[in-house]
Amino acid sequence: MISLLKSCSYCGGIHQRGETCVNKPIKQKKISYVDKFRKTRLWQSKREEVCKRDNYLCQVCIRELHNTQTKYNFNNLQVHHIDPIVNSWNRRLDSTNLISVCPYHHKLAEDGRISKEELWAIVKEQEDKAKIIPPGS
Repeated sequence: MISLLKSCSYCGGIHQRGETCVNKPIKQKKISYVDKFRKTRLWQSKREEVCKRDNYLCQVCIRELHNTQTKYNFNNLQVHHIDPIVNSWNRRLDSTNLISVCPYHHKLAEDGRISKEELWAIVKEQEDKAKIIPPGS
């Protein structure tokens, strides 16, 4: 049996092909400030507030926009920052910058296939409804 060897760029030695060198650094995922923010109680509370405002429904699905498949999609509901946190840190907890969406419509919004203007119009509609209907009703 022929053994295939390779030179190692980490230690300068020779190893069997497929063998991992003990000197190879272990990559650790860096946790960004945005990831840290998403784990805070402040964000969890705001996220719940927005979901409640939006009746725990995807606001794009409920309006049957952008290829809606399931109108009452409340599984895996996500809250989308219309202006991304990295671009607009001061608006990260602004209710007028947040909207409840399903994973499908969240991806479309992230990719820009649902315009910010359209999302803001939906949020304005939801905020106006919330002002008319007193909390806890």
